[in-house]
Amino acid sequence: MASAQSGDLIAWDYVAIAVYFALNLLVGAYALCRPNRGTISGYFLAGRFMWWLPVGASLFASNIGSEHFIGMAGSGAASGIGIGAFNFISIILLQLMSWIFLPVFIASGVRTVPEYMNKRFGGQRIQVYLAVLSLMLYIFTKISVDLYSGALFINQALKWDIYGSMVALLALTALFTVTGGLAAVIYTDTLQLFIMLGGASFVMVKAFQEVGGYEALQYRYMQAVPKLTYENTSCGLPRDDSWIMLRHPVNSDLPWPAFLLGQTPASIWYWCADQMMIQRALAAKSLSHAKGATVFASYVKILPFFIIILPGMISRALFPDDVACVLPEECMRACGSKSSCYNSAYPRLVVGIMPAGLKGIMLAVMLAALMSDLTSIFNSTSAMFTLDLWPRLRPKAKTRELLIVGKLFVVVLVAVSVAWVPIIEEIQGGQLFIYIQKVGAYLAPPIAAVYLAAILWKRMNEKGAFWALMVGLFVGLIRMVLDFSHPPPSCKEDEYRPLVIRLNFMYFAMILFWITILTAVVVSLFTEPPENFRIIRTTYPTRLDKRQRDDEMEEKIALTHIAQDTSPPTGQTEEISSSGTHTSRAAEDYWVKKSKRWCLWVCGLQVTPQNTASEEDHLQFLTSLNENPHAKLFLNINFVILVAVGIGLFAYFTIDPFPTDVNPREYEYLPA
Repeated sequence: MASAQSGDLIAWDYVAIAVYFALNLLVGAYALCRPNRGTISGYFLAGRFMWWLPVGASLFASNIGSEHFIGMAGSGAASGIGIGAFNFISIILLQLMSWIFLPVFIASGVRTVPEYMNKRFGGQRIQVYLAVLSLMLYIFTKISVDLYSGALFINQALKWDIYGSMVALLALTALFTVTGGLAAVIYTDTLQLFIMLGGASFVMVKAFQEVGGYEALQYRYMQAVPKLTYENTSCGLPRDDSWIMLRHPVNSDLPWPAFLLGQTPASIWYWCADQMMIQRALAAKSLSHAKGATVFASYVKILPFFIIILPGMISRALFPDDVACVLPEECMRACGSKSSCYNSAYPRLVVGIMPAGLKGIMLAVMLAALMSDLTSIFNSTSAMFTLDLWPRLRPKAKTRELLIVGKLFVVVLVAVSVAWVPIIEEIQGGQLFIYIQKVGAYLAPPIAAVYLAAILWKRMNEKGAFWALMVGLFVGLIRMVLDFSHPPPSCKEDEYRPLVIRLNFMYFAMILFWITILTAVVVSLFTEPPENFRIIRTTYPTRLDKRQRDDEMEEKIALTHIAQDTSPPTGQTEEISSSGTHTSRAAEDYWVKKSKRWCLWVCGLQVTPQNTASEEDHLQFLTSLNENPHAKLFLNINFVILVAVGIGLFAYFTIDPFPTDVNPREYEYLPA
């Protein structure tokens, strides 16, 4: 145990880490050999030739990052199983994405989600606004949080410097994102999926053995109170409703009406209209493969409750003085933070129960979670900036310029995200996952509302969508500023904040969502309807419409423009001496050209020649919504099963497991 506590690695740990890196390099090398990295579709959408398994694995791995192992496990340690509701609702929302949203995105032929708004309404202001806002959300709730949580795990488990760890992690993830594009991201995500599930499952089994099983955990968690706490307060006590998922509508941290009517609409943005998720689904070779990917991802999404949240609760049960500390000096001793140590629940569990020689495996698991999330985010953000924003500045930019801009933007994004990390350390309040949900609740509901209305309601117009987004942004920013400028009092202090701030963030998300919907409806009805061609294949009722759109001829011209951008690098066509004799200068030029071509190939900048006719045929195939009848029936059956499973999990875990005449804090549990 001394070795584990000190953070030292033994030989087998280094072997595990070396094997992990070797596997990633092999997968990355395979992605480098793909022939279409030098095209826009190949780099940002993996050529749209992916089958369901790697796409589904990437959907899951892109979602489950290091912030889940740190934040979700920490929230489980702090307040019980309620945080699992965020995980189970995704099982249902993934089906909403693939059965309602995705057919429209595919039929409209878009490459990014903001681009859909341009096609649906015309104009550029909504497309540009949504791209910029999405980039801000990625910085505030994804990249910086991932970096902080991944470095926190390494710091807690191995005692390495947090910012030094960030630099190393960024260098590794940028290597795969910049060189291989989405194909490399999806292939490495598939590898990370199996590494994460295998390692986390091993920790879960070991943790349940230590705590004595599930029923023993229920009682031991309720009795997990630190020895040192404030007198005559409830500080350090587990919540009475810790084992209830959907809780009291007023006196709880997860009121069920707010979650179902507020948090669920807010989550529609992430699962149904977020570039990172939609980009993976669009990489599938057909609608059936995309649906199969979401079905696979939904089944796997059942697992995080058991392999992340429950181990976080076990960590509190086994180490209450470290994980559930209350006094600032005790928390500084345990994890180096004055506010709380809940975020250290998972790394503390790994350090405390994993035998020597297996810590390297868990470090590989955390690296897998971090890399899968960051590589996905980097590729998605570069796609939005390159395809939605850069053409506004450089309308005639050619393929190589777009590829270079997309790669360089990742560097800028990383720098801004690292600068935001110290702010996260101050304002996340000891529960990283709740911080993520709060920011999403203040900014995401208007986006979800506008996308939902745009897809389902043909009468909605550009003015209605734009002003609904502006009103939603204004209201959301006011609440966010008030919330983060008035942090909640500690458990020993009286509540001092006004009601508008104390209102649960999920209730606020519900109000904000319906304010946005009402604004969109009123403005749309009092202004002119959208042009008729704008709704062709851009709404769910018109997704099968085969009529020609007025703007499709312009897209064909643009496709021809890109396809013709196949000129070789400068100097590549220069001939060497026709006599066949090479002077030293000619030989030197030959090797310079050779090195240049090699560098361009490694970086994915060797523009691949495209055949315009074949590209049009492939595009026509990709925008088709045709499905094999047998595959469609199989997928529809799984759709029903998954919705039933999601509802069933909510119902089962919302029932109080303790008998009414038993106080779990005082009951002495004796295993049968």
